[in-house]
Amino acid sequence: MTKTGHNRESRLFYQSRSRRPVIDHAKGVYMWDVNGQRYIDASSGAMVSNIGHSDPRVLAAMQAQMERATFAYRLHFENDAAETLAWRLAERAPGDLERVFFVSGGSEAVESCLKLARQYTLAIGQAQRSKVISRFPSYHGSTLGALAITGYTPMHAPFAPMMVDQPKIPAPTCYLDRDDLSNHDRGLKYANMLEAEILRQGPETVLAFIMEPVGGAATGALVAPDSYYQRIRDICDQYGVLLIYDEVMTGAGRTGTYFAAEHWNIVPDILAVSKGLAAGYAPLGAMIAPDRIVSPVLDHGGFIHGYTYAGNPIACAAGNAVLDVIEQDGLLENAASSGMALKAELTKLMASFPFIGDVRGKGLLLALELVANRNTMEPIAPQHMAAARLVDIAYDKGLIIYWRRTRGGYRGDHIMVCPPLTITPDQLGDILDPLRNALTQLESELKQAGAI
Repeated sequence: MTKTGHNRESRLFYQSRSRRPVIDHAKGVYMWDVNGQRYIDASSGAMVSNIGHSDPRVLAAMQAQMERATFAYRLHFENDAAETLAWRLAERAPGDLERVFFVSGGSEAVESCLKLARQYTLAIGQAQRSKVISRFPSYHGSTLGALAITGYTPMHAPFAPMMVDQPKIPAPTCYLDRDDLSNHDRGLKYANMLEAEILRQGPETVLAFIMEPVGGAATGALVAPDSYYQRIRDICDQYGVLLIYDEVMTGAGRTGTYFAAEHWNIVPDILAVSKGLAAGYAPLGAMIAPDRIVSPVLDHGGFIHGYTYAGNPIACAAGNAVLDVIEQDGLLENAASSGMALKAELTKLMASFPFIGDVRGKGLLLALELVANRNTMEPIAPQHMAAARLVDIAYDKGLIIYWRRTRGGYRGDHIMVCPPLTITPDQLGDILDPLRNALTQLESELKQAGAI
């Protein structure tokens, strides 16, 4: 077995056999391993640590809650931290989204949305509605329910026989299109694919459409044309289909507004949020829905769903404190302004590195796509593992970024650059300098291998 930094065999296992150094401590946007090496967390973990690490205000709030009660099961007690956070999220959420169901993570939040949607249709006498349309590529979670609506083949394929597969439409990858349409018309073209799929499936059988307003790991911060969002809302309204926004990654300020839906003034029917909600200080997520959906379910025998740690007081105390920090420190504004500055600098890198095919995103949810040919957007041959290699090179230089496949899981490469919302202009250099050096090294390796 591989030895750790403490010369001790590890009994843990996750996705693979790869190992990293042992963490010692973290502060703000920086992390240190036990050997004293400093890293800048330019991916916020997995787009989680929105307010940076070890903020004393959050630690104090969690400590205060721990001194009162560490756990209170929701069927036995209510708790002030959960009640307060639910009210605050309802105030922040778009439109009539005012009822909150707490969970421990993104997969649970999405799963909850699917189950609420289904139980709502049963409550109103539309039991024939069971199909949830989603996009390909997309990522919505690792539970079997969330995986059934995920469009990422390597994660989905092994478990396909165990799931009821759900219909997919193409994600709005307009940056790959080589047509004569305007960006506005491209947005409508991709949105109208939803209507066509609803008609193909039979409108009376379609329960919901779920989408990430800004793409996450599966599409690398993909943003659709503005025309896409309202047209999707109109189609769902026309056919009685519930619109679910997966804001697990985009919520809690990541894109420069508290919820990404605000950029387009869209009110989804149900919304999932996690990751930045408690910003890594405790496991926490939430489903937010309107009373017009929740009350019929509760009146029809109750919501048949739940998790042991739902509304955990320590997690919700952390969530309240994280929201305080976001508000007090102006982090929504900083995410917007720093995101614009960082995106501009990433775009400049395209002039030096022709194998960067696209720079995209909103706020501090940003990505670079790596290609063999920028004119055709042909991906780098998958055996070169270009994005994974870039992550490793950058890591050795003290820069933490995130990679995934762009074209459905088996082809295409992108890296995500998503630092905490607390990032300062001076700290952007700590990202850009090692990133530029890492890109230079990767370019040399890919040329030597004949990949670009």
